Amino acid sequence: MPSFDVVSEIDEQEVRNAVDQAQREVTTRYDFKNTGSEIELGKDELLLRSGTEDRLAALRQVVEEKFVRRKLSLKVLDWGKVEEAAGSTVRQQAGLRAGISSDTARDLNKRIKAMAQKGVQSQTQGDVIRVTAKKRDDLQTVIAGLKEAEVDLPLQFKNFRD
Repeated sequence: MPSFDVVSEIDEQEVRNAVDQAQREVTTRYDFKNTGSEIELGKDELLLRSGTEDRLAALRQVVEEKFVRRKLSLKVLDWGKVEEAAGSTVRQQAGLRAGISSDTARDLNKRIKAMAQKGVQSQTQGDVIRVTAKKRDDLQTVIAGLKEAEVDLPLQFKNFRD
């Protein structure tokens, strides 16, 4: 029976490359000189620091440009509030979202059922949603429907089997 998995993953190496490129650009650009602007990559988050809010906004734009250039979805970034930091500086955190939460999985399962494809079944298995059907064409219709759906996570379709 044909099946595939719906997952939401982040390529950590590409994230690291995008952050490294952004840091290099910040150190060489004239408008970031002496502003104390820096980008810090943690395990599941990015931390942006700068001297003023407008420089922080420019720093955020640089990071987003590098993510797009490395073909990473901006849906991965969960931007927090701009906070005041020590020494009259500002900072902003951005969480890196990976995996499908149980609420999102429930919503995706409802969307799959709402497509009313005959013989299509979906079930949640941890961070993965397994979709099975009798025909390969039905699975391809489900993939197309999920790509068009407005979901706040980047979805990948893996492990397609006949």
